[in-house]
Amino acid sequence: MAAFFSGLSDIVKGNPQHEAPEPLEGPVVATIVGGTILWFALFLMQLPFYGWFDDRGHTWWLWTCLAGGGLGFIGIWYVRRRDAAIKRTQAAQGAQTVDPMDAMDTVEAAEAASGIPEAESLRGASPAPSAD
Repeated sequence: MAAFFSGLSDIVKGNPQHEAPEPLEGPVVATIVGGTILWFALFLMQLPFYGWFDDRGHTWWLWTCLAGGGLGFIGIWYVRRRDAAIKRTQAAQGAQTVDPMDAMDTVEAAEAASGIPEAESLRGASPAPSAD
């Protein structure tokens, strides 16, 4: 039992024993759009009963749903921009990656220009001493 609480105190202190897992990526835009639609649907379903909510002091239920829908619009705007930025970054990284065949051509061109075969350059061979 003491081991459990000592491990718990490490987590509370900010000394976790394991690294945090990678974040899950899923259909974020679709999730936020669905949630926003749900909040607005709840608001519209409760709107005819405004008098009932007002009599009992529960009008905050309606305004909570309306606020959830409004914040959902901000969320949609945010996650669409985030998704576009991630795609732009991935496209830029994909354009910067070097094709292995192009890399071989570059090595062969450098080898031909230097006149030293690749095997000798890897072994660190020095030029032959002159007969001076």
